[in-house]
Amino acid sequence: MNRSKVPFSEAKHNGKVAILGFPLDATLSYRPGAAQAPNAIREVSEILETYSPYLQLDMKDLSFTDKGDLPFSGNLMEYLEAVEKTAGDLLEEGKTFLALGGEHLISLPLVKACLKRWPDLVVIHVDAHMDLRNEYNGQSFSHATVMRRVWEKVNGRVYQLGIRSGTREEWTFSKQHCRVCPFDLSSTKDFLDEIGGKPFYLTLDIDVLDPGYLPGTGTPESGGITSKELFSSLALFLGRRMVGADLVELSPAYDPTGASSVLGAKVVRELLLLLGSAHGPI
Repeated sequence: MNRSKVPFSEAKHNGKVAILGFPLDATLSYRPGAAQAPNAIREVSEILETYSPYLQLDMKDLSFTDKGDLPFSGNLMEYLEAVEKTAGDLLEEGKTFLALGGEHLISLPLVKACLKRWPDLVVIHVDAHMDLRNEYNGQSFSHATVMRRVWEKVNGRVYQLGIRSGTREEWTFSKQHCRVCPFDLSSTKDFLDEIGGKPFYLTLDIDVLDPGYLPGTGTPESGGITSKELFSSLALFLGRRMVGADLVELSPAYDPTGASSVLGAKVVRELLLLLGSAHGPI
């Protein structure tokens, strides 16, 4: 891992929660640029308050570290294996992680790493897009197929929130084989109650937000949620058994104002606090 010169906020050298950067930008279907997200988030994090009024928790009380980025090797399958090993090694140490993409395909090896520790793992997928295609442009491993591959690994234990785009086949598949809340996050509490005490992994594609709130993404999709809706829904995860998470598909270059990166950093703050709380008293 290459350690960033600009760690997120007040990262310690050691901690029970680790930030991992995975700047993969290999299979994006519209606009590349997600590889720049991990460092863009770190660079703007210094402007954030450490206290979250949504969670009533403070980063100053959280023990976390920034492990830096794993550079893309140039070989997709080898890189996915390296992502899985990196996350798995941390879990073996008794830590948990927040992964920063990069494109959404990084979620697959991260889920696989968590499955080795928690065989009954559930996946919560927050996104604008289904990502349930069996293949895309002849590829079975893509940011457009990632949730289909995840669904296969977790034996169908996938909950989808905020989805508003997909093929007819994807919508049919989701309604038949997943639990889906289209267009918004209104079923968040109900889904969490269904999951109960089972361990779950949260994958959050930042394009779930409407492009009016977050233009800095490679595949913008109109009709999305507001930033207020996202933060209010994330607060419902407090006290739940979240064992890992990722934030993916931020592409800073498409928002020259920098506001998208700041929003991404604020989401990272919330996720770190949620993971820290789930891993024990912060």
